[in-house]
Amino acid sequence: MKYSEVRLICKGGEAWHRDVLMQDLAGMGFETFESHEDGFAAYIASEQLDLQGLESLLIHQPLGFEVTYTVREILPQNWNAVWESNFEPVIVADQCYVRATFHPSIPTYPYEIVIDPKMAFGTGHHQTTSLVMCYMLEESFDGKDVLDMGCGTGILAILAAKMGASRVWAIDNDPVCIDSVVENKTLNHTPHIVAKCGTADLLPSDRFDVILANINRNVLLDQLNRYAQSLREGGKLYISGFYDGVDLETLKAAGADYALKYVSHRTLGGWAAACFRK
Repeated sequence: MKYSEVRLICKGGEAWHRDVLMQDLAGMGFETFESHEDGFAAYIASEQLDLQGLESLLIHQPLGFEVTYTVREILPQNWNAVWESNFEPVIVADQCYVRATFHPSIPTYPYEIVIDPKMAFGTGHHQTTSLVMCYMLEESFDGKDVLDMGCGTGILAILAAKMGASRVWAIDNDPVCIDSVVENKTLNHTPHIVAKCGTADLLPSDRFDVILANINRNVLLDQLNRYAQSLREGGKLYISGFYDGVDLETLKAAGADYALKYVSHRTLGGWAAACFRK
């Protein structure tokens, strides 16, 4: 298969603007990213490259964040090696060590998670993932029923399972993510995670003690009502995938409409995560 390299030159803006852009590009089918001093390179199968869609995305970047690009077709190469060279272990709150299969184990941490993300989102590197994980590491999951919505690689579901959750559901509308969850739950010896491909329409009639939803602002607003219906009284909802400021205030107001009481929030690099209680 032929691949194309899109070299993006970024001027102005904040560091998190690049993170958001990478996430958007991943949604367009870009598989691998390589950071450079003036921006980054993104790689995609040539047959999937949509230049019109790319230009539309770049035109609508925030004011003050300018991005230009060049495209070249590249020779076949070992993509696993490219991916491995850009994946470093992550330590969250000095308690959870996230690594790939080719990294050495460090058993001194209370929790170790092995993730091979392939094309799925969720390795602990992004601020939104680590924010939710920090919340989780302060929570008791013993014997609880947990739902991970928009699960990506399943990293949050795996952490919940390792922390003692008795029932864990992981839902994502991308079959690539579900394949990743199935692989990663085996790597982490958490076979009781139930991975399902679909949307909030898959939520069962019975309820959960904790719901984790690291998605994006619009999806969260659309699904808050379903989360509220699926939470037990006193249950907690942890959400992320949105920005501090207007996004957070909008979600707090929407949560109140569904009897989800805002408890707290935390921020990192312009991103936010929030906790609600039913």
